[in-house]
Amino acid sequence: MTSPNPAAAKPGLAQRFSGERIALALAAPVLAIVLSLVICSALLATSGKNPFDAWNVMITYATKADGQVNILNRTTTYYLAAAAAAFGFRMNLFNIGVEGQYKVAALFAAFVGGQLDLPAFIQIPLLLITAMLVGGLYASIAGLLKVYRGVSEVISTIMLNSIATAIVGVLLVPGIFAPKVSGTSNSIQTEKVSESSHFFSIETDGGRLWGFLIVAVVVGVVFQFVLTRTRFGFDLRATGRSETAATASGVNVKKMVVVSMVVSGAIAGLIGLPELLQNSYYFGQTFQPGLGFLGISIALLGRNSPIGIAFAALLFAFLDAAGSVLPLPMNGEFPFEIVDVMKGTIVICVVVAYELVRRYGLTRQQKRVGAELAAQAAANSEKKEVSA
Repeated sequence: MTSPNPAAAKPGLAQRFSGERIALALAAPVLAIVLSLVICSALLATSGKNPFDAWNVMITYATKADGQVNILNRTTTYYLAAAAAAFGFRMNLFNIGVEGQYKVAALFAAFVGGQLDLPAFIQIPLLLITAMLVGGLYASIAGLLKVYRGVSEVISTIMLNSIATAIVGVLLVPGIFAPKVSGTSNSIQTEKVSESSHFFSIETDGGRLWGFLIVAVVVGVVFQFVLTRTRFGFDLRATGRSETAATASGVNVKKMVVVSMVVSGAIAGLIGLPELLQNSYYFGQTFQPGLGFLGISIALLGRNSPIGIAFAALLFAFLDAAGSVLPLPMNGEFPFEIVDVMKGTIVICVVVAYELVRRYGLTRQQKRVGAELAAQAAANSEKKEVSA
């Protein structure tokens, strides 16, 4: 006679545990956002501003058609930045160099787009491939240094960010990547990309919705598929959890490190293209700074999950887009810096919240296992008494 299975005896047990895991996964980001709202409300109240008026201004902006288009356009760029950082994080590689990788990639893509004027169905894929190749090759430097010289990717990617700034400064001068200018103009930028380089947009009541949103969705779908449905994704996750165990199972860890850095850099190469191919159409000295570091924050908030990152990118895009109207006199002249405070507190709070939720979940699991073992021991004892 077999011993009773507690899960079989209670058909809803597995579903309840699954629901509990989902609730715990959602609890951390929700708790972080709530804590951030409380902290920022206290700061606004201290400065003499009504926090509820500020939140009302931001929510009202998000309900308008033009506000929604602006938020979605920002989300596109933020998602690509976060996906680039998250891919490395899943391998336990801290690719801090996303900032430099996307700038160098955007510079080369802008140069190629300004020099060539091929049919759009050739020109646009060529620019995408150029940006991904440049970003991947630049990121591979950190991967090779880690594999063959044991250099921490954190140190190497930080230094490569500085080198990327120098590369942009060297190449973005009149006569090289920027056209020669007459007079005393201080504006240094590449030539505008050709008309065939312009990515398609969707005309809406709120303005032009960038077609690059579709590219971001494709990146997310491919990311999720590779991560969960391929051998490479399994090796990636296994190596990120334990290099020793991955090596024992036959995974080439050195190869995985280099490939992961290349893929992360290739995704980073796409970050600047929405702005380049759909808005400004050139690369200049002030081309979208800070997106690499912002992507790291969004990836952490989304727990490096393609789906989680989408919601985190949407939240940060909402904060930036809606926060831009706070300083307007008609809206009460709220300080825009409160948006940066909110984003910073969200990142800090999410780290604390994840740890609190993790400990709570571990305690719950230990109690559940203890209860099941006690129930099984009692059942075995009862069985022995009946047999006696």
